[in-house]
Amino acid sequence: MTGTITIRPLGANEICLAVDWAAQEGWNPGLADAACFGVVDPEGFLLAELDGEPAATISVVNYDARFAFLGFYIVRPDLRGRGIGWKLWQAGLAHAGGRSVGLDGVPAQQANYAKQGFALAYRNIRFAGNPATGEAGDTVDLADLPFGLIEASDGEIFPAPRAAFLKAWLSAPGHIGRGLLRGDRLAGWGVVRPAPAGRKIGPLVAEDEAAAEAVFRALRAAAGSDDIVLDVPEPNPAALALARRHGLAPVFETARMYRGAVRPVALEKLYGVTSFELG
Repeated sequence: MTGTITIRPLGANEICLAVDWAAQEGWNPGLADAACFGVVDPEGFLLAELDGEPAATISVVNYDARFAFLGFYIVRPDLRGRGIGWKLWQAGLAHAGGRSVGLDGVPAQQANYAKQGFALAYRNIRFAGNPATGEAGDTVDLADLPFGLIEASDGEIFPAPRAAFLKAWLSAPGHIGRGLLRGDRLAGWGVVRPAPAGRKIGPLVAEDEAAAEAVFRALRAAAGSDDIVLDVPEPNPAALALARRHGLAPVFETARMYRGAVRPVALEKLYGVTSFELG
């Protein structure tokens, strides 16, 4: 291959390039995702340039000293098969250091990721459709709840603390959050956000199916008449049932894979994944 490859971090105002490329690949990221992603690890978004022109992107976001998440691994279509992606992949994993790393990859790449030490944990299924109108019911605005309740609940379904990301996610333009209280306990909560195609629900977290149903219906009401996208962890049968009950149909899937040991999470409480790009 001729030409000079350089690799550098993306600036905060450049992360939108990776998000735009993801949208072109059909991943349908949220419209405000870029601003939220940048707060986690400003050095975790990398760009490979060929003779000064963008050629490939990857993100390896370090959440804490033990865990990182890999996403946005995209090589420009006209430059694939030239070794640029491999160089960038190595740089991304070097940024993670000795941390365990998670990713959501398309099944076709599962064997390649396995060669790099990643093991399949489970599948995530993307569902989409246009459910019947919901209602707010007994749910409340997440902004009216103590952040500590939300952070503690998120800690049950994600393998690392991510307070800065959560605060950005909850307050991003167009993001609407609803929560369900049972006494002083947060029984369920979730966020719906605009995307190029419809609105995406994620995360959706609940202690049982009834709480998940109530929050889902509230988020559906907040989304108006737009189509809904929900990414469901396959090991949670109640989450699969909720999606199908509301007329959502599977459109594609990812393989959640990890390299290294990861703190166990309560998948039975996870009804909707936050993001395929950042976990």
